[in-house]
Amino acid sequence: MTTNAASAGQVSRSAAEIYDEFFVPALFGEWASPLCDAAAIEVTHNVLDVACGTGATTREAASRIGSGGRIVGLDRNAGMLSVAQKHAPGIKWVEGLAEALPFDNHSFDVVLCQFGLMFFDDRSKALHEMRRVLRPGSRIALSVWDAAANSPGYACMIQLIDEMFGQSASDALGAPFVLGDRQAFQNVLKAGGLDGAAVTTISGVARFASIREWVRMDVRGWTLSDFIDDDGFEALVAAAETRLDTFAAADGTVEFPAPAHVAVWTRE
Repeated sequence: MTTNAASAGQVSRSAAEIYDEFFVPALFGEWASPLCDAAAIEVTHNVLDVACGTGATTREAASRIGSGGRIVGLDRNAGMLSVAQKHAPGIKWVEGLAEALPFDNHSFDVVLCQFGLMFFDDRSKALHEMRRVLRPGSRIALSVWDAAANSPGYACMIQLIDEMFGQSASDALGAPFVLGDRQAFQNVLKAGGLDGAAVTTISGVARFASIREWVRMDVRGWTLSDFIDDDGFEALVAAAETRLDTFAAADGTVEFPAPAHVAVWTRE
């Protein structure tokens, strides 16, 4: 995996399985319902989930759609889609790029994108593609993480990794937070044709079974494997258990704030 792949959030199939088993419940699962609420999904809607990953949001959307609608999950990462297929073989999973959506104009009533916009090669083009496939009067709902400074556990973890493994590794872990500044986020939306989108910042919580599990998810379930070998992993666990112990409760479990911005745009 290259540094560019890390910055783009691309993971191996084994990492995708770890991501799904641990990251989804720790970070992503709680956001599926609020995003679908923001999109106001109805039973007759045709819904596209862009950068669907292992399908947490796609499955939530599917649960809200009746037989008159349809749901499609799209991702560029075959490993993610393989895991998604195991969870929900009845959903249509498509491998493809957000910048070149393989769908006709005006095909969907709702387009969702949970924590994917940060990783697109061309964010503006991807947003224009989402607009293209959206029917008039329909909605795009997407989320991005707030700034790392507002997720204190990750602010400290990024700093620790920078000290131990260098900037390339810390940049890979910091990549999900690059649109955390609300003005920067709104500028990206405007450049993509979503000017006037309503942006709301919503509180969230990151939860891990222990500091070791937190480190394991970041290293093995994300994009840091090329930067941190087995010895480095153990060294990072030892350092984190000392430096980041303020985030751990008496029973060893870890919790800290992890807010996100949710944007909703309606096509006239």
